[in-house]
Amino acid sequence: MSIKADCWIRQMAQEYDMINPFAERLVREIDNRRIISAGLSSYGYDIRLAEDGFKVFSPISGTEIDPKKFDENSLVVPPLRTAEDGSKYWLLPPASYALGITVERFKMPRNVTGIAMGKSTYARAGLLVNTTPLEAGWEGRLVVEIANLANLPLRVYLNEGIGQVIFLQSDMDCDTSYADRAGKYQNQSGLTYAKV
Repeated sequence: MSIKADCWIRQMAQEYDMINPFAERLVREIDNRRIISAGLSSYGYDIRLAEDGFKVFSPISGTEIDPKKFDENSLVVPPLRTAEDGSKYWLLPPASYALGITVERFKMPRNVTGIAMGKSTYARAGLLVNTTPLEAGWEGRLVVEIANLANLPLRVYLNEGIGQVIFLQSDMDCDTSYADRAGKYQNQSGLTYAKV
């Protein structure tokens, strides 16, 4: 098993549609404004949060969180805000937890697993991005679980890098892929909650 480099990731995106949409280089600026980088990096791909799915856990209407019987009322949609430079963001309250969905859709080959993790720019600001596997055979948009560990509200930017996926390729196919076992998060296209 080996970690895959940018040339392999580019080839898999073009030939296998492994990442769509796909930015062939690391994007650090949009419309003459600096962004938290997104796109292809040396040994990974920096993923972005989409506008169509971001919710924060709130005790206002939810009473508890049960992963076996998830109550959607425990989540609220925060207002989308505009920064001084025109960037769009959500304000994540201190000590809170949220779910978001990536812009990118992934199609994992049978012999490849991805690992999504947070970016250091956000980590240094107090944001924790849950480490999440993208299993062999899984397809869909990735739900990103994030926590604000800081004592201050934290800006989470729309359409900018939130985490990075690294890809590990095995020299053999797995016996049973995520698709083979009809995984419960297969082909998710929007914000998908905990399921059993």
